[in-house]
Amino acid sequence: MFTGLVEEVGQVVDLEPQGDAVRLSIRGPKVVQDAALGDSIAVDGVCLTVASREGDVFVADVMQESLRRSALGGLQAGDPVNLERALLPTTRLGGHMVQGHVDATAALLSRTPSQHWDVLRFELPRQLHRYVVEKGSIAVSGTSLTVSGLGEDWFEVSLIPSTLAATTLGQLAVGATVNLEVDVLAKYVEKMLGGDPDGIRQHLGG
Repeated sequence: MFTGLVEEVGQVVDLEPQGDAVRLSIRGPKVVQDAALGDSIAVDGVCLTVASREGDVFVADVMQESLRRSALGGLQAGDPVNLERALLPTTRLGGHMVQGHVDATAALLSRTPSQHWDVLRFELPRQLHRYVVEKGSIAVSGTSLTVSGLGEDWFEVSLIPSTLAATTLGQLAVGATVNLEVDVLAKYVEKMLGGDPDGIRQHLGG
């Protein structure tokens, strides 16, 4: 489990194809400080397990399912990635509960700079629309963000200077692909209310 508060921007060192999987080597001096074999580290919002480490580089195996559902398959050596260690019971929950299980990928449609922040508009896959609400939480490439605008097939987030500087989103180009994870609480609510979106809206008086 993670908070969506990126600890550092790491760098892909190597990708070693292994048939239906990839062995990913990533440099992350901060997140490997206390990393042990079997620990979880979120890489661009994908929960990966530390298989080995040497110096400031850790290695993780990415199976086909993760490659298919996320943007990790498109990474190349030298690419920057958002990194976060799994939270501890004593960790401040400054973001929201992020599992590291990607729901879908999406492209950056536009970015609008202003004096103090940037507004980024992303695609919103149809199957995720019912889980996203304005002022709700969403994880974009492992970064916990607040939805500031919402349309039928898009959503927007407003990024403050610290987020722009501390994550890969600050340099993200229009057209680039990101990983999305919606708030898992919305999924549980849907299931408990029978899984019927129309029934849920009626139950809530919408």
